[in-house]
Amino acid sequence: MWRSRVALNVLLVLMVHSATGRSIRGIISDGMDGASVGWRGGGALRLSSTTVTCTPTYGFLPCTTEVWGELFLIVVYEYLLAAAGHYIALGSDLFFRMFGTGIFGASLFQLLGTIPQVVIMLVSALSSSTDTIESMATMLMAMLAGSAILSLTLIWGTIVVFGSYDLNDNSPPSSSSSTTCFSLPTFKQLFSSSYGVKTDTETKKVARIVLATLVPFLILQLAKILSSSTAERIVILITLIIVVISLVFYCTYEVFQPWIQQKRYEYVLRKHLKDSLMKKYLTTAGRPNETLIATLFGKIDKNNDGKISESELYAFILGVQIDEAGLSTDDYTQKVMEEFDISKDSQISRQEFINGVSNWLIKASNPPSPTTTTSSGRYTPQGTTEERTSLISQVQTGTISASTSAAATPTSTPISTTTPSGSTWWNYTTALFFIILGTGFTMLIGQPLMINIQDFASAIGIPSFFISYVVVPLAMSYRQAITAVTSARKMTVKDTSLSFTAIYNGVFMNNLMSLATFLALVYIKDIEWDVSAEVLVVLLICALMGLVSSFLDKFPLWMGIVSYILYPVSLLLLYVLTSVLGWS
Repeated sequence: MWRSRVALNVLLVLMVHSATGRSIRGIISDGMDGASVGWRGGGALRLSSTTVTCTPTYGFLPCTTEVWGELFLIVVYEYLLAAAGHYIALGSDLFFRMFGTGIFGASLFQLLGTIPQVVIMLVSALSSSTDTIESMATMLMAMLAGSAILSLTLIWGTIVVFGSYDLNDNSPPSSSSSTTCFSLPTFKQLFSSSYGVKTDTETKKVARIVLATLVPFLILQLAKILSSSTAERIVILITLIIVVISLVFYCTYEVFQPWIQQKRYEYVLRKHLKDSLMKKYLTTAGRPNETLIATLFGKIDKNNDGKISESELYAFILGVQIDEAGLSTDDYTQKVMEEFDISKDSQISRQEFINGVSNWLIKASNPPSPTTTTSSGRYTPQGTTEERTSLISQVQTGTISASTSAAATPTSTPISTTTPSGSTWWNYTTALFFIILGTGFTMLIGQPLMINIQDFASAIGIPSFFISYVVVPLAMSYRQAITAVTSARKMTVKDTSLSFTAIYNGVFMNNLMSLATFLALVYIKDIEWDVSAEVLVVLLICALMGLVSSFLDKFPLWMGIVSYILYPVSLLLLYVLTSVLGWS
């Protein structure tokens, strides 16, 4: 599947490239009909002085001066940008699943997620001329603000709206709740405080990191009060230093207090189990694939007697290093034997194995009750299903290290990792390929996208930062929104908490990494900047949502609706500050 997507995106780039040499007469008027056109020197067209022309980015990407043409190019570049972000996310998640938590999990894999936005900012600013770099800087800050506010309003609200259930009902949701169409809530549910979503205690702690990112924005806002340009540059430098220190401190904190990493790791693992493992062992009808399960039985049955003895099961579990997941191999072997050995003959027959694994898969594919996760974040027995299915996937696919089973294990022991075997080097190569491909796509389309946004905004007479506030963040975040909806539809405390944690971590890294890039460009290039409106909007929305999420663990449905409303309100506030009050 990923190969076909890569081929499609490359083909799209080639098609756009090939369009640069075409001229369709009679459909589009370019202002040159009837004029003598010839070649001169290096191949430039001999145009009249009144002809409006454009210069292709990098000399081969298409360009246009028509409004509809600019809009079309924005759509194409948006698609490619979304694909680039998807490739980077695939590579980052694959690396994270193999490395597990630790130093890499606390720093490298979080930084990888900010590549698209940082690359766009760097490429757009460094390649801009002196005349356009100031307006480009404003667009980049609008992109930063738009990404943070989109996550804390629309995506946050989506989790609440699609994941809401009766918080007073202890019965489990329907087993098909994650696959059926979304049903509109009743009028009573809309304003009920007992109909919504619930999170665990740790999620409230993670939400507070969003508030920590507001300190640099507050200092940056105060910098505009200063009248001296020298003092302003000093404040920018101080703010940049604070941002860098905050990043280093946060990554260091996660190394010694890895519970945030563990939540993020479990979120990545659950996406993998849903997208990969369930598809492998379940048929298209959603039933267990008994053929593949029987094949796994043959791998464990070393003496081919049609039964799995306790020693063979012990060797199987020992081979995937379940001890490193915080479980006892002996205890786990005994638990599996008790659950699978229905005949109580101390052996597991082929049919007993198929029935036992099928039971695991059915439980894993159906959403459990909201009460299956305790306030401490531990699973009840129903919640151990994903750990078991992860254990199976290690032998069948060889793509998950021992740390994977650790992430799905309901223990308080820190997750440990192991050095990958030689069979996993292909996964490292694949992950690196995805990251390089996504970064390359972003570098290629970053500048032309921002140029087309600027030209399109000028053509229709609106400030360019309004488009970069909405368009670019939407392309980079829509997959996150889809994942959030999928996770929220399971209607469990665990899945809701993991989705919110992913949002808060993403906003933290987005705010600090993008702000560090912006401040570095402003300080090094010594350019004029005026982004007071964008900074104020970020301060207001992030402070509001951060405070609400830091002190509440239950969010009624109406709060999701309010968060939806906050997004157009933020856009309206930007318009008032910039166009009415003239802040920037």
